[in-house]
Amino acid sequence: MSGSDLRRRLSSGGRVCGTVLFRSTHPSMVEALPDRGLDFVMLHLEHNVLDMNEFIGLRYALQTKGIACLVRSHSHEPEDVSRICDNFPDGVVVPYVEDPGRLAELVAAAKHRPLRGEAARRSIDGEWPSDDSRSYIHRYCADTFFVAMIESPPALANLERICTVPGIDALLVGPQDLTVTLGIPDERDHPKFVAAVQQVIDAGARHGIPAGAHFIDLDRVDRLIAMGGRFIVYGNDLVLIRAGLDRFLSRAGVQT
Repeated sequence: MSGSDLRRRLSSGGRVCGTVLFRSTHPSMVEALPDRGLDFVMLHLEHNVLDMNEFIGLRYALQTKGIACLVRSHSHEPEDVSRICDNFPDGVVVPYVEDPGRLAELVAAAKHRPLRGEAARRSIDGEWPSDDSRSYIHRYCADTFFVAMIESPPALANLERICTVPGIDALLVGPQDLTVTLGIPDERDHPKFVAAVQQVIDAGARHGIPAGAHFIDLDRVDRLIAMGGRFIVYGNDLVLIRAGLDRFLSRAGVQT
């Protein structure tokens, strides 16, 4: 599974499912992942003391398993996004998107490589160094999948404009940041939050962009799918290990 495979699945009306690795960096971690059904893994650089180089082995291990490897960026700097995509070409997840103009620069950083600076800015307006350069870049970046995260009221207010930026492959709601910025911290069943998720899904659908959210419990995943979510992110390595051990200890009669 590559970034272009994710894009094809979603373009045909399908759904893609993935999880997050936050602390697990050793390539052998892929042995814990299912042999079938998991479409992508998101490596979490934001909110993390670990850096990209500590995850690089996982990229190749996931590739042998047929699982796409997406990387959640730690910044909004085009240079950082380009660097991620140079080393993890399946795709990038950019957090806290609010401004459509800045978003266009970040999409170009991911999908117009190796252009930088003024050449990259011109490419946003369709001004390429040459037709040959444009064709080369489109081939070079064909597998790169771009996810924009919606995590704040300004992002919701700008949603229609955000969806018009070319090159976005999926929208992803970040529940923790969005509930906090909506004034309802971690209330993921609050009507205001549920309505915001539906707003993102509906806006994406109007513009042909699949959308979803990241949840750590299956009941909310069920609700997301029922709402039309098609980019589904469930759990992370820390949460899933802890939840599995809690279930075991509960069955064994041990209070945790």
